[in-house]
Amino acid sequence: MKKLVVGVIGVQMGRTHLKGLQKYGAEIGAICDSHPGRLKEVGELFNIPEEKRYLNWHDVANNPEIDVVLVVTPDQLHREMVEEFLAKGKHVMCEKPLALTREDLCAIIAAERKAKNRFMVGQICRFTPAFVKAKELVESGVIGELYFVESEYAHDYMEIMQDPHGAWRLDPRRHGMVGGGCHAVDLLRWIAGDPEEVFGYGSHKLLPMVEYDDAAVAVMKFPDGVIGKVFASTGCKRDYTMRTCLYGTKGTIICDNKSEQMTVFHVDENNKVIKPAEIIPIEVNNHNAEKEFAVFADAIENNKPILMTATEGAKTVATCLAIVESTKTGIPTKPNYNFD
Repeated sequence: MKKLVVGVIGVQMGRTHLKGLQKYGAEIGAICDSHPGRLKEVGELFNIPEEKRYLNWHDVANNPEIDVVLVVTPDQLHREMVEEFLAKGKHVMCEKPLALTREDLCAIIAAERKAKNRFMVGQICRFTPAFVKAKELVESGVIGELYFVESEYAHDYMEIMQDPHGAWRLDPRRHGMVGGGCHAVDLLRWIAGDPEEVFGYGSHKLLPMVEYDDAAVAVMKFPDGVIGKVFASTGCKRDYTMRTCLYGTKGTIICDNKSEQMTVFHVDENNKVIKPAEIIPIEVNNHNAEKEFAVFADAIENNKPILMTATEGAKTVATCLAIVESTKTGIPTKPNYNFD
């Protein structure tokens, strides 16, 4: 079978994807970035020849040799790029968040439905080993019936915000709950289902250069009586992590994306917590781009269903937008999952 030829649009954030593609063994047919210096640097780092380095992404769209395109650009650019790449017959994987507005979400979903080629949203936490294991344990019934789930996105953006190339993150539509917090929101959606209602509070004390809250917390109502919480801070003074706790009627799972182990509490036949808790070794692979692309490639080559569709990505953003709305109004808000 012919190797898929892949183009990566946006090399700054695309470095992780390039590493994953090389580990997977995909053929890299193009890299593209609007900054010549950065394009040269990354091209040399990954041994991409000059003739495969592009400054204009439209040239990649018009290259018939490219089968798959990874859109790893600022969120504001996703819609235009996805629409054109799909229209030109490329298979497309687009980084999270899928878009920043309902209008763009709806347009991308419409483009996906119209296209004959495949589309996937890059919700990378669904490939993080600890979270994959946690979901498996929940579905196996090890901790009983879920009743409370929580996750966090704790990341200090101060240096990123001071970098001229990071100015796109100043866009007031890219609230921390949308741009970064979508990781934690999507993770809980993946495990507990679509939130039915959310309520949020916000705070702005850490990133003076942005107009939006740099910290927010949301409580959420999920199906089947499950409740939850997401905390997102893009200015916190600590190491980046996504600590996640899943509480069930027969046990609890505590894990994150940076630790080599996860903790699982079980109960005995008398419903008493067994001590010590079970410690499960976990591979640390915070951005498992190799596995993410492997799943997408398998879907393309073997006509398998894609679980991370445009609608899935849009539901995550819709939940985030509802949280942001609630922080402004002080009113519980129901996410709008209608994208027609």
